[in-house]
Order: sequence, then C-alpha cells, then structure tokens
Amino acid sequence: MSRIVMKFGGTSVADLERIKIVAQRVKKEADAGNQVSVFVSAMAGTTDQLVRWVEEISPLHDAREYDTVVSAGEQITAGLLALTLQDMGIPARSWLGWQIPFKTNQVHSAARIEEIGTDEIIKRMEEGIVCVMAGFQGISADNRITTLGRGGTDTSAVALAAAINADRCDIYTDVDGVYTSDPRIVKQARKLDKITYEEMLEMASLGAKVLQTRSVAMAMNHKVRVQVLSSFTDKPGTMVVDEDEIVEKQVVSGIAYAKNEAQITIVGVVNEPGIASNIFLLLADGNINVDMIIQNETEDGRKTDLTFTVTDVDLDKTTSILKGANDIQFDSLLTDINVVKISVIGVGMRSHAGVAATMFKTLAEKGINIQVISTSEIKISVLINSEYTELAVRALHTAYGLDAE
Repeated sequence: MSRIVMKFGGTSVADLERIKIVAQRVKKEADAGNQVSVFVSAMAGTTDQLVRWVEEISPLHDAREYDTVVSAGEQITAGLLALTLQDMGIPARSWLGWQIPFKTNQVHSAARIEEIGTDEIIKRMEEGIVCVMAGFQGISADNRITTLGRGGTDTSAVALAAAINADRCDIYTDVDGVYTSDPRIVKQARKLDKITYEEMLEMASLGAKVLQTRSVAMAMNHKVRVQVLSSFTDKPGTMVVDEDEIVEKQVVSGIAYAKNEAQITIVGVVNEPGIASNIFLLLADGNINVDMIIQNETEDGRKTDLTFTVTDVDLDKTTSILKGANDIQFDSLLTDINVVKISVIGVGMRSHAGVAATMFKTLAEKGINIQVISTSEIKISVLINSEYTELAVRALHTAYGLDAE
C-alpha cells in the first residue's frame, strides 16, 4: 500500500468526459489498495473567465474579493469529481482549502502556505476514502479565502504530499513527461525517465512549462518524489528526484529557452562605487526581477554601460523607474524585446570541463551572436536575437548528444 497525492490540471478536467477519465485513473489507484488524495484545478478557461469578470466589474478591485471569485473554479471541479467517483462506487468527498485547512499568510492572489491540517485527511485516507481537494486556495489568519497564484494547484499538491509523508506526488498534465527540449521545436527531443530537482527547477525557471518553479522548490526542500504524467496516455512519465537517485548523470540534461525576455542597456552611467547598487535597489523596490547582467567600462574608465534583462511585461515599468530616478545620471536608455534566453542545463556540468566552450563554438558556427552570458553551477544561459531561437536550440541539442536515436 502506498500513500499517493494526485494532481490534475485544467486541461485534464476541461469537461465532464475528461473528469470521468480522471475518475478512472483515481479509481485504479484506489482499487490497488493505495491511500489517495486528489487535487484539481478549475476546468480549462474557467479561471481566466472569472478574472475577466473581476477586472470588468472593478478594475481597481479588492484583492480579498478577487480571491473569493477566482477560487470558485476549483470548488466546482472538486465537487464534480467527488460525485463521479461516488457513482463508480468509490468512497469520496470534496474538500476546500479552508476545510483542510491550508493556512496561509494574507498576501492575496500570491499567498504562501504556513501550515496544513493533516489529521482529518490522514484519517479519511486510512479509512479508504478518496479526498478530492480544490487546489490553489487557502485561508488566512483573518478568515478570508486566499489563492496561491500561478501554479497554485501544483504547489498545493506537493505541500500536502510533504505534510502527510506521501510516497509520491503525481502531477497529471497535457504532456507525458519532461523532455530534453521542447518537442515542438526539436523533433529529436527525448523524454527523460528521471531528472533531478535542481535540473527541473532550472528548466522550470528558464521556460519549460511542465512544472512551476514554486512547486519544484517545495518538492526539493521536502524531498517529495514527483512524477510528471499525461492525463491522455498511459505511458510512463518522468520522475523528479534527488540527485542521489540518479546513478549515471548526464553532463547536459536539457536545452531550455525563454522568449519573455527584454534587454535594457543604460548607456553612459558615471563609473563610481555604489551606482549599480543604487540602480538595482530602485528596481527591487519596484518589484522588478533582474536576471542577466553585464557591465562595460568606457576607454577612459569614467563611464560605464550597464546591460541587464527583465521580463517583457516589466519593461515599461523598468524604463519608467529609471527615467524618473533623479539621482541616477546616464546618457541614454536602449531597449530590445527581440531577444531570447537559451540555456544549457545539467548536474553533470559540475564535474565536466568544456561545456561552455561547446555552447559558444556551436552558436558561432551557426553565425549566432551572443549578447549576454550568465552561469550557475549547473546552467549556462546566453541571450541571443530571437530570430535564431529554433536554430540555436536544435544545434545545441545535437551538439550535446541529446538527439533521440
């Protein structure tokens, strides 16, 4: 007998027929004698519609009421799945975030989980009852409904799996696992049987849409074994596990890309101690997340050009902050949204030389100019012109021997 948490996203529960298919998957686990909890998202498109209604009725809305409205989609799905399971003869009941409870802070629409009540859930699971839960939602200390933000149902599932010591957390989505790159671009991309938490975290933060970074970070911190599976096929998925579980580590496990990048260059900043600190503190105060950074001094050393990247949605806000800063003097501000970040990822990079050299040589051979470079222990990222996205990803995939045979 295993204790399993299952999570189904919006496309998996898009209509009644798909909810019935999900119920069959849940029934299979229950019939095998496993203790099962299930988290569900809202039916595909429901949350977007609820958000549109809120914004239409009140553009400057109360965030607490926003959470009340947008959390409703998960409640509907949880009830429908519980009813479907009951009609199949499986004991089941639905739970909302406040009933468990998922206690969170009071940051509405981006709440953080602080505590989970597990006694009742464990008791029901041990009695053979399938607990069907509305993901994405919780309750604050002042008794208001909260939502966990983007990827919140993944986060809910991993958090409960950690709290109840589940053997596994299965994330069902519209893809059948984690691939070495985007199969839509690289036809030779291979599905990975296993991937480390760190690699998955890098991939998720660098453009891969399979899992949200927050849920991966939580799984890594609590050592929750996560399996990524498709709701639409019966193929084996990809296990996200601790590095110790992977005996033979690939030097490079995947190539990721992120298109939502914008490059900013502050030209002619006075080159003096503290200027970079002043600039990035200003952006931090504006909740702007800065990624890749490069600095170039002028020949006389009196001025410097500072180049960095932000997400494209933050570009206008960033330029507005910089232009409005009276204590930061510069000659001009250059921006470019026609850029893409390409990343090579792999825990094996820690113990192998030449990974960066292969990347730069491969791009050079394809005539692709590198604008910015950033690295970590298991990742090398470069910023290039967006028109070369597919060429770069395919060439690197081949260069690191990732193509399927």
